[in-house]
Amino acid sequence: MDPLVVENLNTLLEQDMGVSEKIKEQVKELDKKVRIIVGILGKIHSTPSNSMPELLTSVEPVLFSCRDNASAIAGVIPPDQFWRWKDMWSNSMRTVVFAAALIEYLRKGSLLSLPRAAETFGIQEEWKDRFLLPVEDYLHGLIAMVNELSRYAVNAVTLGNFEEPMRISTFVKDIFSGFTMLNLKNDLLRRRFDSLKYDLKKIEEVVYDVSLRKLLPLKPLE
Repeated sequence: MDPLVVENLNTLLEQDMGVSEKIKEQVKELDKKVRIIVGILGKIHSTPSNSMPELLTSVEPVLFSCRDNASAIAGVIPPDQFWRWKDMWSNSMRTVVFAAALIEYLRKGSLLSLPRAAETFGIQEEWKDRFLLPVEDYLHGLIAMVNELSRYAVNAVTLGNFEEPMRISTFVKDIFSGFTMLNLKNDLLRRRFDSLKYDLKKIEEVVYDVSLRKLLPLKPLE
C-alpha cells in the first residue's frame, strides 16, 4: 500500500477518534443531567396534585440545560454526518423527550408535538445535517411517557386523586389510536408499541376499579 495512502487513512482515523471523544464527553454530561431529571420526575408518584406544579418547575432548569450539550454536539459533528454518530446519544435524547412529554401532560394535559420536543433541545435549522430529533426517537420518548403514566394512574388513586386515571385513560387511548395508524417498520419501535396495549389495559383496570368503588365525585345534574 502506498505510504501516502496509509498516511491519509491514519489522518482520517485520528479525525474520527477526535470526533468520537468529543461526543463522548458531551454525552457523559448529558447522561448526568438525564439521571437528575429522571430522579426528580420519579417523585410524581408520591406528590399530591396541588404540589405538582412546584415539582415540575424544579426539573425544568436541568431539562433546558440539555440544550448546551446539544449545541456542543452539533458543533463537533462534521457536515452531513448526523446519521453516522447519532446512536451515541439517541438513548439520552429519548429520555429527554420522555421527560418533556411527561411534563407537558402533567402541566397541560396535552401531547408534546415533535417540533415542541425539538425545541427542548434548542435545535436550530442550520443543524439539520448534524443534529436533529428523529421521528423514531420522538416516538420512543412518547412510549416511555405512557409506560410511566400507567404507573402514575395507580399511584394517583393512592394519593386520593380519583379523577386522574380517567384523564390518563382518555389521553393514552388517543395516543394508542395514533400509533395504530403509523407505518412502524422499525422492529424495536414496533415491539415497544406492543407494550402500550398492556399499559392501556392496566389503566383501564384502574378506571374500572375506581368506578366500581364509586370513588369519582358525582357530577351535578344540569
